[in-house]
Amino acid sequence: MPDIGTAPRSSNPQRLMSGWISRLDLALELGVTVETLHRWEKIRFGPPCVRAGRKIYYRRDAVQEWLMLQEAPAPRRAGSRR
Repeated sequence: MPDIGTAPRSSNPQRLMSGWISRLDLALELGVTVETLHRWEKIRFGPPCVRAGRKIYYRRDAVQEWLMLQEAPAPRRAGSRR
């Protein structure tokens, strides 16, 4: 009897999560601790995240957008004229 209503399994399980990064991996890439990312989430700072059970994931595109927003222009030197 054939299985009705079930989708075929993908041969590549990473495909579903290819656009996402775990909290640990993001912490390693940013050079901060997992605790820092957790603290940022509590104060609503940092890139947006998604909870999947106990796991936290960040959309890679959202992280890149957030990083671009963190860019600040070089500070002007005191006493310089335009």
